[in-house]
Amino acid sequence: MNILTWVANNIFGTPAILLGIIVFIGLLLQKKTASQLITGTFKAIIGFLIISAGAGIITGALNIFEPMWKVVFGIQVPPMQGFLGQTKFNEQFGSAVTLAMSIGFLINILLARLTKLKYIYLTGHMMFWTTTIFAGIIINTAGNVSFWPLVIFLSVFMGLYWTIQPALTQPFMKRITKNDQIALGHTSASVALLGAGLGKLFGNKENDAEKIKVPKGLEFIRDSNVITGLTMGVLFLIGSFFVLSAGKNPVAAELIKNAGTQNFAIYSIIQALTFTGGIAVVLMGVRMFIGELIPAFKGIATRLVPGARPALDVPVVYPYSPNAVTLGFIGTLVGALIWLLVLGQGIGYVFVPTMIVLFFHGAAAGVFGNITGGVRGALLGGFITSTVVAWGQYLMVTNMITKTIPDTAMWAADSDMFILGPIVQLFAKILF
Repeated sequence: MNILTWVANNIFGTPAILLGIIVFIGLLLQKKTASQLITGTFKAIIGFLIISAGAGIITGALNIFEPMWKVVFGIQVPPMQGFLGQTKFNEQFGSAVTLAMSIGFLINILLARLTKLKYIYLTGHMMFWTTTIFAGIIINTAGNVSFWPLVIFLSVFMGLYWTIQPALTQPFMKRITKNDQIALGHTSASVALLGAGLGKLFGNKENDAEKIKVPKGLEFIRDSNVITGLTMGVLFLIGSFFVLSAGKNPVAAELIKNAGTQNFAIYSIIQALTFTGGIAVVLMGVRMFIGELIPAFKGIATRLVPGARPALDVPVVYPYSPNAVTLGFIGTLVGALIWLLVLGQGIGYVFVPTMIVLFFHGAAAGVFGNITGGVRGALLGGFITSTVVAWGQYLMVTNMITKTIPDTAMWAADSDMFILGPIVQLFAKILF
């Protein structure tokens, strides 16, 4: 029992170590060299640990953004309190998430082997975040869930999702890429399909977005880090104006106090760029551990399921319709600003328009919308993306994930997670 307890605490209870072991085994099965084993294992562990550092940076900036915009809207609701947060959640449930992600991938391989759905999901960072968010919903709904029931449910659910999702988008992927060699494996699938549907209903596919010329001056829109910094910078500056004009408002006074001797407008800009930098840190950590995990997974998958199509990250569709990418994001940005005002004024919720999510998802919806409805379809695809993300974030943060990781849901939850979240919540109520 002492040995089992030690293993539970130090292996299964330490997600970074568990992830390193999974990568090590995957590389070992592929007969990699000792140098590759050491490099892959250590980079996976270090990458996972970097995520917590980035999450802390983002949370610090959100702790300024949320109260700032509550001052803008005159909201008296107190700030969110009493939740775990990403770092503590990783400490308690990260091992279950990591193990479920790995077993879920094996289920994906098994289903690809045994069924006609020959798709292997290889977008590893989305595998991690989707499993994390769904785990957060289950824990929030059911309370203290035991390790193995949580792992088993997540493994099966994720395995099914990673197999079925590429199949649903493949008819449109074949039209976009003009072949059947690759599939889409990304949590933007729901808005991509909605974009294609709206494009077909209200667009004109003859008015292809690629027939128009996009000014070179707008090329910066395609850099997600730049557009995140610019957009959040503008929103933080607007918020700082209201804070400085708020008189004796105690929330405003506390925010100004946090700035110390620094001018509050300059302080706000720094917070916006800090938020952007925090996301860049998280993405760096995710890319580092996924960069080692996916080759280990892919090597196993290609041996077991020869001829299966790889389901890849969303940028794989961008080169086929670069103008639609820009139009999709413009539609998304307009929608995000509208919903920021509507939710703030109407419901008293501060929507955090995370440009990383909105950019990648809006771009995908733009490409899918363009293939069925041209320019109008691309713009509608972007707008429906911001609609799903804004209202999905509101419902998830205030209802589905309040006690676990609502902070993470503000910047890391994606379109498919918002669509599938209520289903996961229902299963949690029934099964746990």
